[in-house]
Amino acid sequence: MAPLDESRLVGSDRVLAVLKELARYPEGVGLEELTRVIGSPKPTVHRALGSLRRAGLADQDARGRYLLGDEFLRMAFAHHEARPDHVRVRPVLESLAHRFGETTHYAVLDGREVVYREKVDPPTGAVRLTSTIGGRNPAHATGVGKLLLAQHLPTRDDVAAWVGAADLERRTPRTRCTVDELHRDLVEVREHGYATDDQENEPGVNCVALPVYATSPTTPSGALSVSALTYRTPLRALIDAVDEIRDLLGNLGGAR
Repeated sequence: MAPLDESRLVGSDRVLAVLKELARYPEGVGLEELTRVIGSPKPTVHRALGSLRRAGLADQDARGRYLLGDEFLRMAFAHHEARPDHVRVRPVLESLAHRFGETTHYAVLDGREVVYREKVDPPTGAVRLTSTIGGRNPAHATGVGKLLLAQHLPTRDDVAAWVGAADLERRTPRTRCTVDELHRDLVEVREHGYATDDQENEPGVNCVALPVYATSPTTPSGALSVSALTYRTPLRALIDAVDEIRDLLGNLGGAR
């Protein structure tokens, strides 16, 4: 990495430049190397490190290497935990949209419907889904909905009580509209740890959905889905990528 332009680093700018560089070295970095990367005199970098250490934003380990301090990590984690769940999930949605070239969603359950809290369209491709942030769909007809219903409806009687006397809307010929069909799908969701939508909500669109544990290690805050056009990305390709999606979600305490 080329040294930073010292002429642009004045006073507090130097301190912030040092702080940003420390974030690149989770195992710590020596003063000599840090001085070389920052491109400032060693006394200047050393003074900046002193300021950061006094504020608890930097620390020095037993080997004399510098790293981010506990106070910085405390503030960062506190801020992260306080952020809305859909904001925290968005980087994962963006990564998956780039990976598959398809649309990704984050949704929550609201009664008999799911509400889309976040959506990321693929960076390229002329055909995109019509879903919108704030939009709704029947929970029983979507991957995200079935994923979340599986947490709340563990038995057939629970499914029957949830369905009640009202007929479930048939969005496509593949929509699960009976108690037995929906219960069977929810059992499979709990067994596999993910849900699928095989053109059940919209013809020509399938998806795989996984739980997101953004606010609790045991109760999903919502569900993430990769929703794909069947002619571009078949359902089998999405299922084969479930472990990859889990790994990405693991970065924010996601799917297990």
